[in-house]
Amino acid sequence: MPDMNMQNFTYSELERATGGFKEELGRGAFGTVYKGVLANEDKPLIAVKKLDKMAGEGDKEFNTEVKVIGRTNHKNLVQLVGFCNEGEHRLLVYEYMSNGSLANFLFGDSRPNWYRRMQIAFDIARGLLYLHEECSSQIIHCDIKPQNILLDKSFSARISDFGLAKLLKTDQTKTTTAIRGTKGYVALEWFKNLPVTTKVDTYSFGILLLELVCCRKNFEINALQEHQVVLADWACDCLKEGKLDLLVEEDEEATEDMKTVERFVMVAIWCIQDDPSLRPGMKKVVQMLEGAVQVSIPPDLSSFISTI
Repeated sequence: MPDMNMQNFTYSELERATGGFKEELGRGAFGTVYKGVLANEDKPLIAVKKLDKMAGEGDKEFNTEVKVIGRTNHKNLVQLVGFCNEGEHRLLVYEYMSNGSLANFLFGDSRPNWYRRMQIAFDIARGLLYLHEECSSQIIHCDIKPQNILLDKSFSARISDFGLAKLLKTDQTKTTTAIRGTKGYVALEWFKNLPVTTKVDTYSFGILLLELVCCRKNFEINALQEHQVVLADWACDCLKEGKLDLLVEEDEEATEDMKTVERFVMVAIWCIQDDPSLRPGMKKVVQMLEGAVQVSIPPDLSSFISTI
């Protein structure tokens, strides 16, 4: 896949590549993604995202931002290979990820193995660290959730949709994030109109990390017991009471690796502190996950207000 030299597609080229936008891969807050095939020699598969909420973006701004996103290059990000900016049409063309979204993988019928879930946690953390600190201009994702993490052919996790926050004006991102259907992953500062920093991604990552550890959604209305409905609250209780084994009780591999389970849960609880200044940056999160930095016991989440 080409990087650095982004392809500028016409709308009709992408219409042809997707067979008239026939096969839908997914639908998000900003548009719908379709499967396609490019008509060159090696016929690579692509994923084409039709953006439908591009309010007030000028052509020039859109092109500039797309180029910023196109220059990002990291093994834990989905690569943007091209775009279309023609009349009212704004489309983004990504490399195709053959193993679909983390949501399908994690919450499907069979439980993914513990080692793979650990690797996915590392992958996502490293991808976020790159966006926040290592690429040419800082990118805050603003919508980290299992649906926006895709798995490539070797099940490595790649963050997708990371450029959409840049493509949207701040106030627009704010309103859509507050009303998006992913409230379980949204940090409290969104609701208090506080400035949004990279720490909103840290928060979402913390929730996602708990989901990876426990193989369940952050909000489970049909949980066995009432205190298990909100995963973050339940995980905090289990940590406090020294009963972390309850979080992974049907998972033999995780049960045999309780030291890592404990470390991951503590990191997650640091990440979801209400006060953004208490949350670690992603560099420290990576170091804590890897065990390079000692993880201290996080403050109690007694003020945690469920945002569901």
